[in-house]
Amino acid sequence: MSRIIEHSGWLLDLYEDPLGGLTLWFLRDDGMRCRLRQRFPVTFYAAGPPDRLRALEQLITTFPEPHALRREQRRDVFARREIPVLVIEVQRPGDLAAVFRRASRAFPDLYFADADLPLSLRYAAATGVAPLGRCRITLDSADFVRSIVPLDSPWDLDPLNPPLRVLTLEPDTNPAHAQPRMLLVGCGSDHFRLPLSPIRPFLVNLRALLDQHDPDLLLTSWGDTWLLPRLLEWSETCSLPLPLNRDPDARVVRRKERWYFSYGQIVYRGEQVHLFGRWHVDRKNAMLWSDYDLDGVLETTRVIGLPFQTAARVSPGTGISAIQMLTALRLGVLVPWQKQQVERPKPAADLFSADQGGLVYQPIVGVHKDVAGIDFISMYPAIMVYCNISPETIGSAEPGANNSIVPQPAADFNAANRPLTEVVPALSLTIDRSDEGLVPRSLRPLLEKRVALKQRMSQMPAWDSRKKTDKRRASALKWLLVTCFGYLGYKNARFGRIEAHQAVTAYGREALLQAKEAAEDLDFEILQMYVDGLWVRQEGKSSPEDFDELLALISERSGLPIALDGIYRWIVFLPSRTNPNRPVANRYFGVFQSGEIKMRGIAARRRDTPRFIARAQVELIETLASTDDPRDALPEADRRLSGHLAALRSAGKDSRLPLEDLLIRQRITREVDAYRSPSPAARAARQLQAVEKEVKPGQRVSFLFTLGEEGVHAWDLPFRPDPAALDLSRYKTLLLRAAAEVLDPFREEGGYNLC
Repeated sequence: MSRIIEHSGWLLDLYEDPLGGLTLWFLRDDGMRCRLRQRFPVTFYAAGPPDRLRALEQLITTFPEPHALRREQRRDVFARREIPVLVIEVQRPGDLAAVFRRASRAFPDLYFADADLPLSLRYAAATGVAPLGRCRITLDSADFVRSIVPLDSPWDLDPLNPPLRVLTLEPDTNPAHAQPRMLLVGCGSDHFRLPLSPIRPFLVNLRALLDQHDPDLLLTSWGDTWLLPRLLEWSETCSLPLPLNRDPDARVVRRKERWYFSYGQIVYRGEQVHLFGRWHVDRKNAMLWSDYDLDGVLETTRVIGLPFQTAARVSPGTGISAIQMLTALRLGVLVPWQKQQVERPKPAADLFSADQGGLVYQPIVGVHKDVAGIDFISMYPAIMVYCNISPETIGSAEPGANNSIVPQPAADFNAANRPLTEVVPALSLTIDRSDEGLVPRSLRPLLEKRVALKQRMSQMPAWDSRKKTDKRRASALKWLLVTCFGYLGYKNARFGRIEAHQAVTAYGREALLQAKEAAEDLDFEILQMYVDGLWVRQEGKSSPEDFDELLALISERSGLPIALDGIYRWIVFLPSRTNPNRPVANRYFGVFQSGEIKMRGIAARRRDTPRFIARAQVELIETLASTDDPRDALPEADRRLSGHLAALRSAGKDSRLPLEDLLIRQRITREVDAYRSPSPAARAARQLQAVEKEVKPGQRVSFLFTLGEEGVHAWDLPFRPDPAALDLSRYKTLLLRAAAEVLDPFREEGGYNLC
């Protein structure tokens, strides 16, 4: 009789087992890291004319890979019904790609689904356990998993984190600038400096540290692009194996760099190095690491169902896609391999109505006191959830139909007073509310969890250590929610549909108009409206309680959650940079009653603004915020500006202003040789190419403004420019412009001479 073993702990990772089935890495409650195996057949589906399915069935029976075939009915979102399908069950996950490739090439006319799903999503749908999920496993005597049961949910507000061991690896300098000499290693309170030369002793020391600490995560800087490729190369040269993988039977995987066009811009993804049995994340190459750090990646991993080192690198759009695919798998809905849904033809008038986007009410330019900022909470995701907007719920409206129904809270989704069909405001579209759509079903727990985290943070004192962690977790969820709207209209999205995307903006415009009318009914002056928020004021109202009635009325009329962003002591709405007589939306700065500063659309918020100038502008705003009347602070602001100008004159010559603080960072949008009139960034990229440093479209190039014909000096060149070569007049102009941007609104006359 075989021995049965039971353990509880966390699922750290899973991937294809070369011998068939899956390899699982499990962290037990007693701290043991275990490599386990599990048999796990995977399936994909084919749909089409019966005779073509029979022909495909006959073909697959000739394949050597172990498989099973059967017929079923499966729900198709775009057909809005169950359809007959051929189920192809492949016994070994590693065989699926080959089986599908031969089948799809032989029958390109068939509709295939579930063909390219990540293993972790298949596993989570089948077992209820995703990476980082806490669970209980039952093993046989050969360490094969007989059963696995979840002990928590990704949507728990306070999941129990596994006690991870993290080893940080960072060269002592940026390898793009100079050859590193040391590797800085950290594990908890232990820190080491390993000389990189001679190579063999270095490898011996690093191997000893890896064996001693046995980390779950290698957290590196420049690990993808420099460190791990070098370690692999040196290890092979010296015939000295390094235990980068915890799994001794797996090989380190290197994924090539790539670039692609997405949401109107070129996106670059650098080379990646993936490990097995432990994770590797390069902080310099991880998506949004600087925004939400390790806590955010842990949160993202739980909710999207992808392994940790994948979740750290993927875009929020890929994360939303993973959530939708996992939801579809759990519901038994087909996940299209290649989406075949196209936008339906529309009359020109409908196109005009549908493509308006978000509502914008241009600001009243100038300085305003006691202004309330009011925001709809995650407006577009909330609309998608509360209005049940999904590709399968969108239909065509009868001519002359009119929608007088407002969105209802989530708890009232199936309320008896709601019709089963609603007409989208101002569009010839309807929403079917007879059953919750796949997209809102996917988003609802995400939205609810973020709201719960934000509510808890609002009740925490500033000193509470949990607040920082919750803020990072909420930020990770925010990026997923921000992306979900754009992804709904993305042509390659698995469950995207442009009509659904247009319905969301239509409801958003209606909600903002309802907010405007509510504010006017209560005699508030509207200073600006922008997509999902508005700024209002009324003489004599300056406390949060003064706006409670307005918030309640907006929520009642719109049916959407709304919150007070804060009350500004003062706020400045700025005009266009090129035309001072033309107002522009979402370009402002102000200070809340709490002293917190908020700014949008000014130099300090631009990614290409040098760090020195951004800091100087923020300091000037802080100076203005230090007194009750910002005009009283102008002399002190001028004094501080003079100090920044003096520091600029010493740039690169002393510690007051290092050259790094003057760097401009701009994106290359095409191949360097394709620029007819090279921009400063393109000229910098051309300099790098001359020293055999390739720059790919989508990458950002760092450079300094310098004197001479080129006018720039690429930062990643193997030598630094002479500080005397800096074009200080150019930087002076940028600094004075940034200063004028925030100081001139408070002056009675004039500004700075930028000549």
